[in-house]
Amino acid sequence: MRKVFFPFTVGFLLFLAGFITGTSKTVGQEDEYSYLRLFSDVLKIVKENYVEPPNVKDLIYGALSGMVSSLDPFSGFFPPDKYKEFMEETEGEFGGIGIEISMEKGRPIVVAPIEGTPAFKAGLRAGDIIIAVDGKDTFGKTLLDIVKQIRGKPGTKVKLTIMRKGLDKPITVEIERAIIKIESVKYVKFRNIGYVRITQFQHYTSRDLKKALRDLLSQKVDGIILDLRNNPGGLLSEAVKVSDVFLEEGKLIVSTKGRRDEEKYYAKEDPLIPKDLPLVVLINRGSASASEIVTGALQDHGRAVIVGERSFGKASVQNIIPLEDGSAIKLTVAYYYTPKGRLIHKKGINPDVEVKMDQKTWEKLADTIRKMRIEGNGQKVILLPEIDVQLRKALEIIEAKTLKRAA
Repeated sequence: MRKVFFPFTVGFLLFLAGFITGTSKTVGQEDEYSYLRLFSDVLKIVKENYVEPPNVKDLIYGALSGMVSSLDPFSGFFPPDKYKEFMEETEGEFGGIGIEISMEKGRPIVVAPIEGTPAFKAGLRAGDIIIAVDGKDTFGKTLLDIVKQIRGKPGTKVKLTIMRKGLDKPITVEIERAIIKIESVKYVKFRNIGYVRITQFQHYTSRDLKKALRDLLSQKVDGIILDLRNNPGGLLSEAVKVSDVFLEEGKLIVSTKGRRDEEKYYAKEDPLIPKDLPLVVLINRGSASASEIVTGALQDHGRAVIVGERSFGKASVQNIIPLEDGSAIKLTVAYYYTPKGRLIHKKGINPDVEVKMDQKTWEKLADTIRKMRIEGNGQKVILLPEIDVQLRKALEIIEAKTLKRAA
């Protein structure tokens, strides 16, 4: 995650608004200054006339929140306490239920539940629309407000009212909050094939991936399955490093283009796994952002066969810009493009081999895994290709490639 320090104060805005008389201005500047004056006027009216003395800091924070969140679902303003929570999340531990959410048509929508978290165990699914939190309607609220409602003290419970595709009426799910500890990389050798699941792109994901792959390679596996299903994304820097693990040095991984500049990210090292070792990537509706960067790079360079369903379609890049009072803004500053120049924002990535999994199959798979873990498997990686048709197809592809290589 790139950080851009941009010390800026609301006081400076108000100073400009009140000190522009006599200054030469362009037409565009005149429009901006008139709105700044309007802001200053409203602030003064509220301070002097509201029925109770308002907290000016809360007024300013509320205005900043509204301004930034009006841009798109992924931009937002973090007061100091919320900024701290956000940074803890990217470090891999935070309080809540374990879902990534976005906004769609004024409602929060689940991008993906993070595997092993209370949300995952409760059966939340990518595409679920949250219409109420503890009975309070979510329509028209900001994403940060909704996140604040969902989060709370570990051990307490929250009720989410969900509208799910295929159901005639909403359902209510009660989930117990917990400290969310994310193990971003899990792996296992299965039928002489290496299986690696990345649940989220956070600090040290690429480091942990390399450890997993070295272990699997030492066991002489015939191929690798990289599972990015229900992975909501994370850090751009880690998505680049993960892609670098599989691509030859000098290959373009992703480019970002904004109003100010364009950046290109290339593989800097030789691939960790042999070029001829079969690689399959699993994606679905819950694969977003950083997951799509990796998928797009491997697909465009023909390094992997992509199996599953169309991905989420989030190709915007956000910068975290800390402010001098301890608050920060998360601002969309660019779109990213795959090596072949594809912009997949709001479109997603189509798999090379489409294999759909209906809701009943997902629920059966999740319920079976939960039961097996309760029976003593704990956090062990459990693979059930007899239920998981997408995984089964990935195994079949690698096994077929292995036979072809041996012939």
